[in-house]
Amino acid sequence: MPMIRIEKRTDGVAIVWLDSTDKPVNTLTPAAVAEFNELALPLMDDDGVRAIVVASAKEDTFVAGADLEVIEGLDAEEISQMSRDGNALLEAIFTGPKPVVAAVHGAAIGGGLEVALGCHYILASDDPATVLSQAEVMLGLLPAGGGTQRFIERTGLAAGLPMLLTGKRVRAKKAKRMGLVDALTTPGGIVETAAKAALAMADGKLKRPQRTKSLLDRLSSFPPVRSKILGEAAKQVKRRTRGLYPAPQAILDCVETGLKKGRLAGLDRESYYFGRLATGMESRNLVRLFHAMNNAKKPEDGPAPRPVERLAVLGAGFMGAGVASVSLGKCPVVLKDISDEALGAGIRTIEKGLKAQTRSGAITHREADRRRSALLATTDNADLAAADLVIEAVFEDLDLKRRVVAEVEAQIAPEAVLASNTSALPIAKIAEGARHPERILGMHYFSPVPKMPLLEIVVAETTADWATATARDFGIAQGKTCIVVKDGPGFYTTRILAPYLNEAVVLLEEGAKIEDLDRVLKDFGYPVGPVALMDEVGIDVGAHVAADLGAAFAERGLGSSDALPKMYEAGFEGRKNGQGFYLYPKKKRKGPKPVNTEVYRFFGGPDRRNVAADEIRDRMALLMVNEAVHCLDEGVIASTEDGDLGAILGLGFPPFRGGPFRYVDHEGAAAIVERMEALAQRHGPRFQPAAGIQELTKSGRLFYPEG
Repeated sequence: MPMIRIEKRTDGVAIVWLDSTDKPVNTLTPAAVAEFNELALPLMDDDGVRAIVVASAKEDTFVAGADLEVIEGLDAEEISQMSRDGNALLEAIFTGPKPVVAAVHGAAIGGGLEVALGCHYILASDDPATVLSQAEVMLGLLPAGGGTQRFIERTGLAAGLPMLLTGKRVRAKKAKRMGLVDALTTPGGIVETAAKAALAMADGKLKRPQRTKSLLDRLSSFPPVRSKILGEAAKQVKRRTRGLYPAPQAILDCVETGLKKGRLAGLDRESYYFGRLATGMESRNLVRLFHAMNNAKKPEDGPAPRPVERLAVLGAGFMGAGVASVSLGKCPVVLKDISDEALGAGIRTIEKGLKAQTRSGAITHREADRRRSALLATTDNADLAAADLVIEAVFEDLDLKRRVVAEVEAQIAPEAVLASNTSALPIAKIAEGARHPERILGMHYFSPVPKMPLLEIVVAETTADWATATARDFGIAQGKTCIVVKDGPGFYTTRILAPYLNEAVVLLEEGAKIEDLDRVLKDFGYPVGPVALMDEVGIDVGAHVAADLGAAFAERGLGSSDALPKMYEAGFEGRKNGQGFYLYPKKKRKGPKPVNTEVYRFFGGPDRRNVAADEIRDRMALLMVNEAVHCLDEGVIASTEDGDLGAILGLGFPPFRGGPFRYVDHEGAAAIVERMEALAQRHGPRFQPAAGIQELTKSGRLFYPEG
């Protein structure tokens, strides 16, 4: 389908309208490049055209990036050639004889920003919808349309390099301060303003503003300083990625090549790396994750969700305030707690978030005020009456949650949905004795709610489909990636996390070192080591969950240790009181957290031994993988895709490995079974491979037959 249409005006300005007619947003494809070459590039030689404006016909998107589906099934050289073709087009525009102005309103991401960078002048709207980013690194790729070159040319090395290496987004005002865009305007009339700017450039009356260079910026023009900056960046990349993600190093090489040998040489390196990265396991899995997240936001077959015009959140603690915070942009919210003091703390948490969003430009001051006015803080149950959805986020205690259900049901309408933000308590038990168990389910958010992308929706046998659809629809509106799982011990995410963490405890009891466990699993790709994670969630929480799930799955040898309860009884709570497996001094200091060697008395004493890295890795990671397969076998999760999403987005399973099920496919089911059976012989039945993995070994199939 066509993407480009040309509008020639009588004043000599040609508007190149970007409008993917078959998609809600503009994306770049080889067909779009060919169309641009055919329709837009000839404008450079058209005597009736003095200047050109590139603009989007979409309401809130400039260009959302490249259409990644077009590279599936291609080899590295074919993908590299696509980059060369795009670079040749943008270089022809960039070096062309007529001024080209990009009118950017909405998202200009990845290749979309590179289209703007290929123009001579960038005019951006100061609307919160306008965000700019070279986000390719987050998909295991690098900018392949000149981004590693022209981005740095505009912003300088010191400001631009961190954005290329992290994929961080900036809004228009910050982009203007960086020199990434040249001028700001309001969204209304942006194309007309761009046309005037283009004509002024053609008349020689307007030039790009010169960026004010910082001292570091000026110094970076000297080769020794430039080499120092690139060297330090390489060290930081190695520390952050632990060598597991190749894209950041490729970006550094492209930037350095361009600075040393010129832009054309840098562009050539871009195209070379693009093909190699795009066909690598890391990028393939990250792109699949991206598609899976988008698929999880699509409507599903079944009963239509009921509209949520008013939300009630019970409990103004950290989780409750977080749920309220991500909901205020969608509908009015009632925040209910038993004391004004608790409500005050919740309001302060929400206010802190609103101020941060306003400072970043994510929302306007007017929108922040609107959201403040949409919040009702109360201690009165009667204020819950008009809620269409109630989410309780009270303390993790079954009797308390049952009392809350009874109190809420006395106030709300029969068709209102009642959700529990529990991480492990069975929904069926919470709903026991309820008037309307069919509208009760779990909405398990992850902390901190505004940042964590996953929402686990837990349905009991009595939960109605319409209630599930309503909760899922609202979760998507909150910006969450939702997976629907069946009720049961630990649901999905907590269930597969418990044996992973419990094995860390077992290894400590066998004499392993705290720092070794965390190092090995971070080297595998987890963002946080298992022992540090226990400190983060709290020793008390870890002990409680381990005991419950250990009892539920004791027949498979997954019984829990009593070390964590003893630690908690002795006053070790983790990060929350500064005393856990690590020490957390109030005054922050550089370097790694010190290990709290005192805790070894709960694990057999201070004498520690070296445990092989592959032994640590397999005993922990494979237990999580195996439990995920058990969940699929038992129907706790509906699909491998849901299982991989939940493990990555909720628990930090290494994204570049694709999730537990992709990991089995990559390693080979037979190899996984062999490793697990060897562990089972040495350490017991908890390592017995799940039936789903053994079936793959016999049949030769994959969890993902398409590869």
